[in-house]
Amino acid sequence: MQPTPYLFFNGDCAKAIEAYARILDAEIVSTMAAGDMPDFPVPEDKKTWLAHAELKIRDGSLMASDNIMGESAKMQGCSVMLSFAAKSEAEAVFNALAEGGSVEMPFEPTFWSAGFGTLSDRYGVRWMIGTDEAA
Repeated sequence: MQPTPYLFFNGDCAKAIEAYARILDAEIVSTMAAGDMPDFPVPEDKKTWLAHAELKIRDGSLMASDNIMGESAKMQGCSVMLSFAAKSEAEAVFNALAEGGSVEMPFEPTFWSAGFGTLSDRYGVRWMIGTDEAA
């Protein structure tokens, strides 16, 4: 079993998934608009929102949807952690995710790694980005 993070957005899931696919060189496996769900009452103004999306990131996945019915709390207390073999790749991903977001801990060497940092991206998702390269 491999855990899969499931992220919730408020109308910008499609933009977020497209950005993550570009930044992470990942594949969008599937998307479904809320209005395409059979037998599910969706508010008219949210029919174009995504009911589900799956992103394949190397040997892992990330799933997401828009908060169509307004039941999902804002993401707090957790982050999506990505670790890259090369410091240069980790730093490039960190910088791309940080565009329009806020950096909590700049990407820099630590006692456990050649590079690690934390941020919240422009969509409000919290990330921890690191490298497996030794300090």
